[in-house]
Amino acid sequence: MSLKFGILTVSDRSSAGEREDLSGPALVRSVEETGWEVSQVGLVPDDIQEIGEILTTWADSGSCSVILTTGG
Repeated sequence: MSLKFGILTVSDRSSAGEREDLSGPALVRSVEETGWEVSQVGLVPDDIQEIGEILTTWADSGSCSVILTTGG
């Protein structure tokens, strides 16, 4: 079975360019080192509507078997 992952970082400061996102890229590396595919990557501010829209889009598209979130 091949798993496809979506990784979404939720961070006001990182999305504004004030701080580098370290957790999203770390998750990408971990997933890829395990041999799975990362099909979606995103970085958004702490906005519940925007977060919900991205998660819904990714889930409904079938492009991800698993969605991981980090930050916030």
